[in-house]
Amino acid sequence: MAKRRGLWGQAVQRILDSKVALGCILMILFFLVVAFSAQFLGFAESWNVPIAGPYVEPGFGRGFKFLLGTDFLGRSVIYKVIQGTRVALSVGIVTAFLSAPIGIFFGCVAGYFGGWIDDLIVWFITTLSSIPSILLLIAISYTLGRGMTAVYIALTATSWISLARILRGEVLKHKRREYLVAAESLGATHANRIFKHLLPNVSHQVILSMSFMIEFAIRSEVLLSYLGLGVQDLPSWGKMIDDAKGELSAGRWWQLTGATCAMFLLMFAINVLGDYLRDALDPKAGI
Repeated sequence: MAKRRGLWGQAVQRILDSKVALGCILMILFFLVVAFSAQFLGFAESWNVPIAGPYVEPGFGRGFKFLLGTDFLGRSVIYKVIQGTRVALSVGIVTAFLSAPIGIFFGCVAGYFGGWIDDLIVWFITTLSSIPSILLLIAISYTLGRGMTAVYIALTATSWISLARILRGEVLKHKRREYLVAAESLGATHANRIFKHLLPNVSHQVILSMSFMIEFAIRSEVLLSYLGLGVQDLPSWGKMIDDAKGELSAGRWWQLTGATCAMFLLMFAINVLGDYLRDALDPKAGI
């Protein structure tokens, strides 16, 4: 246990020593603060209330709400971007925390027990993987209807597959190692071996996979909302992009710019931090 804490401490130190990784962490924290403020403190809750005429250009001299101008209904675009951040991170975080237990269960059970159980789970995973994820997402969202709950269910149903595959491979490598054989010889139960010995040694894969689950869920929510199958009662970056697709020809760039820049910055920070996490948590990297 002490050695494991030492390994985790070295991984954290590697990340803290990188200015790029720290910058990404600060960027993600900024988005989290914005989303928290919008969700629980009522920040930008008046996004749906017109503040001026339609298509007022961005400006710094008229207050924060005019920072990115107004849309075709006279609503504050910056308020919509903030509420879109709340939607994106809510979908990403909730999906990751709902999908992780499913992926952990199927991955560990398949790799640990093997045999017909492994064959059945691999067949199930392979069948789901053979269906293009976007088509599966659209089908589930269309069946369940529109709204946040439908988005959560649709994304959870597809996000766990990659984690299950990764953990199955890791468990297959670990289950015949000395520490598990020793635990078995001492009479440890299957549950004890899995939860006390096996899972702590593959937990880095869970953390890595959850970071990419969040990124996948945010991208998928934006796409579903763009197609009209996602969130309906709240502003989403996907809906903003859909609303703005015909505005560029008239020189009204600010709604599209606000949504795409916010999405790019968040996706960039998550992806880069995920790469640093992979390097820091990789046992072969000399941790």
